[in-house]
Parts: sequence; C-alpha cells; structure tokens
Amino acid sequence: MSKADNRHCFAGISIGDPNGVGMEVILKSLADDRLLEIMTPVVFVSARMTKYWLKELELTEPSVFVAKAFDQFKPGVINLFPAWQEEFNIQPGTMDAAAGALAMQSLQVACDALEQVAIDFLVTAPLDKSLVAKTHEGFTGHTGFLGQRFEGQPLMILCSEDLRVALVTGHVPLAEVSKKLSIELIMQRMAQLNKSLKNDFGIQKPRIAVLGLNPHNGDDGLMGSEEKEVIRPAVERAFGQEILAFGPYSPDGFFGSHAYREFDAVLAMYHDQGLIPFKMLGFEKGVNFTAGLSIVRTSPDHGTAFDIAGQNKADESSFREALYMGREVVLNRRIQEDISANPLAFGKRSARDS
Repeated sequence: MSKADNRHCFAGISIGDPNGVGMEVILKSLADDRLLEIMTPVVFVSARMTKYWLKELELTEPSVFVAKAFDQFKPGVINLFPAWQEEFNIQPGTMDAAAGALAMQSLQVACDALEQVAIDFLVTAPLDKSLVAKTHEGFTGHTGFLGQRFEGQPLMILCSEDLRVALVTGHVPLAEVSKKLSIELIMQRMAQLNKSLKNDFGIQKPRIAVLGLNPHNGDDGLMGSEEKEVIRPAVERAFGQEILAFGPYSPDGFFGSHAYREFDAVLAMYHDQGLIPFKMLGFEKGVNFTAGLSIVRTSPDHGTAFDIAGQNKADESSFREALYMGREVVLNRRIQEDISANPLAFGKRSARDS
C-alpha cells in the first residue's frame, strides 16, 4: 500500500479539548481494524495522552506508529504525531485554558500537515471556543480559523443520511441575522452549496430548498419583509443562473411535512433554524462538513460534552461517520479532477454503447 493508491486516504485527526470526549470518540472509532483497509489515521497527539485514554476507557491498545516527521507516516497502522512537548495533567470534564491551548496546537500542526499534503483530509474533534480564545484572541471556531488559514469562504454543511443543511449566517447573534442578510450573500451561499453538492457529493443536478426568516414567511409583509425583499429575489436570480433553488419555505411546515426529503440540501438563514431540526432528525450520525475550501474538513456534530467526559459514555457514531465522509469527499474531488483534466476520455462511448 502506498500514498499513490487512488482510493486510500491519509486521515488527519486533531484531538479537540483533551479534557472533553474527543479522545474517547477517536479511540473508539479507530478500534475497528476494518477502517485501516481504506484509510490511514494520523492523530496529532502525544503517545502519553493516548495511553492515558486507552487505560481510562479500558480499550485494547492498538498497534501504533509514532512519527517524528510528516514524511514518516506509515500506511496500515494508526499513526501518532506529537503536537506538543510539554506535560499536561488530564482532568476529564474540567474547563481549562491550558487544555484549550493544546487543542489549538493539535489543530495547527494538523493544518501544517494538510498544507504539505501529508494528509488528505482533516477530522476535528470538538473543542471549546471560549477556552481557545483565552490564548488565541479572535478565535471563533474551527470554521472561521480554517477559512483564514486556507484563504477561502467556508460554508458549514451539516450532513446525515437523509438531510443536508447549510447556513447563510453562522455564529452570529440572532438580533444581527436580519441585518446581515442580503441578496448577494444568499446568492453566494447558494452558489457555494450548489458547487459543493456537485464536486464534493457527486450530485449532478442538485435541488436546493431555501428557508424563509419570519413566521409564515412574513405573511406577505405582515410579520417581516425579508422574504419579499431579499430571500425570494435571491432565489429567483439563482434559478436564472441555472441553480435549482426553490422557496422560500416556512421552516415549521417544511420540516413538519418532511418536505426536505424532496431536496438534496436545505439552506437556512441562521444557525438554530437549521441545526435544531437537523439534530432532531440525525444527531447520532450527523457530520459537520466545511465546504468552500481547498482542503477537506469534517467533524462530528456534537461538542466537548464535558458533563460525560471520562465516563465512557460518549457515542462515537458521529465521529466515525465524519471519517467516512472525509474520505468520500476526497474521492469525489479526485473524480472531478480527473474529469476536468481529461473530459474527452470520460465522454467516450464504446461500441457496445452505440
């Protein structure tokens, strides 16, 4: 096996907050040896911390390789790459700025590996934004950090088997949402979502449902004018640009009637409008995918869960799905690159097709 194998991927993993459930869901996911047949995990963590969590969770110690350089990653086994040298006293469930600093170090070194193409994609375990911000001023989360690091316009897409939800506005106060909405921003998000559905998920003609902002879509202006003045015009313009966008739909009726099943993705106007129904419908196996970047990043759809950290109660399903989705997106992008590089080869018909 080599890194040149077209379907094998090197999966980079940042550990998130070391006092949270990050290492628990990572190690539980990697306990299945079948994973190594299709990807090589590279966890940016110390061997000491790994041994601590294996003992804490009473898991069998797997075969691991401790790499000292990015070009040493070994296929077919779990690779560890120490992202820091200092000692750290692990205290599961404790909110500690020092733990936030280590979470950031793991993320930054993982990004270095991405830049050097030593790994094919990144899965980020959950961290606490407020703790990281104490040592890294201005930090607002993985999505914003990766957008700055890789100079892109990131778009958060929450994915499950039956539903994909993207957001026009992300981590902004509810009182600011209406002020930030514009025809241009909504069109930008629709274009990003449409491109991602094609290139990252392999959907040739994606159908996108766009949600309204106000109760009952504003009732023709009685309870707000954003639908008439901003959202509907954006949908109409996007449709004119061959983006199959429809709406706006009133969110309560849209999700209550299961209309989302008729679309490939849903574009919500703000964070909770999209995430509450998503987590009600697909929380256990939901995945957060960051579209709009040159790199591939996924994460589980849950947080640090300090309340159950160290109790062996965390469900690893979402993290495992994040690993699989990261690989799927990488392979889909490789296919799109091959098609773009040699379109005639993919358009040829054999004699049997005639």
